[in-house]
Amino acid sequence: MYHSSILIKGLKLLESEGIEPTWNLYGTGPAIIDALSQGKIDLGYIGLAPVAIGVGKGLKIKCIAGGHMEGTVIVSRKEYSSIDSFSGDLGKTLAQFKGKKIGTPRKGSLHDVFLRYYLSQYGLDNEVGVVNYDWADMIPDAVSEGEVEAAAGTPPLAVLLSRLAGAKVIVPPERIWPYNPSYGIVTTVTMLENSKDLLEKFTTIHKEACCSLLRKEPHKVASIVSKTVGLVDEQFVFDVLKVSPKYCASLPPDYVDSTLRLTQVLNKLGYLSAQLSERDLFDYSLIKEVHPELPHY
Repeated sequence: MYHSSILIKGLKLLESEGIEPTWNLYGTGPAIIDALSQGKIDLGYIGLAPVAIGVGKGLKIKCIAGGHMEGTVIVSRKEYSSIDSFSGDLGKTLAQFKGKKIGTPRKGSLHDVFLRYYLSQYGLDNEVGVVNYDWADMIPDAVSEGEVEAAAGTPPLAVLLSRLAGAKVIVPPERIWPYNPSYGIVTTVTMLENSKDLLEKFTTIHKEACCSLLRKEPHKVASIVSKTVGLVDEQFVFDVLKVSPKYCASLPPDYVDSTLRLTQVLNKLGYLSAQLSERDLFDYSLIKEVHPELPHY
């Protein structure tokens, strides 16, 4: 709901440029990587942890634009305490779940990687269980029914759990991994080589949706998204947009450096077997033309 895709779809912005897109919905970032590797899609909205894992396995894809920073939150049942109760100590916050389980999307997703990394850093990886779900939509029921006590996931997950289970955010996005690449626009090298004009049109539209609408007109966005999705009310969408309001299409150094630090974590956790470079992951040729201004995150 905080991706420009819903706005682009709802306002038919691609169609206005003579482009007839086919949209496909996937439950997690790793599923999008699978679809890219199988040639089922040409472009995706995706967190950069699964992108790095895909590139490490030889998939020829590049991140060509940004979209959002800091899109992972940790939400728990109401009986647990927030990180502020522990004077900002993330280790003590996570230690509340010794002998219990935390839910997260599919293994290799950005949320899964952050959770496993911090559990390992604080010596809790053998004491706190991690349950992965192929569809993030399954997590709210898991928390409500006591299958897991908390969840690491997206802003919509946080708002939904608040409504369904009275859950609360115990670790906000900015406390997890500063400037983390919540999602970017990723496409195949083949598309970059053969369809650059098409990608430039898309990136221009994506920029306007991110840098103008999402940042400046959240109430308008909430109305459009609610009508397009059809399953949630405007207030729900507005609440989602407030959780982590860092939207932009650019690829600034903070975003890139955060991604490169993330690849080091992926190596430590065994998701990657080789160190990746900036050039392995990013192509700036389009975004430098489309977004020459300073970043808006």
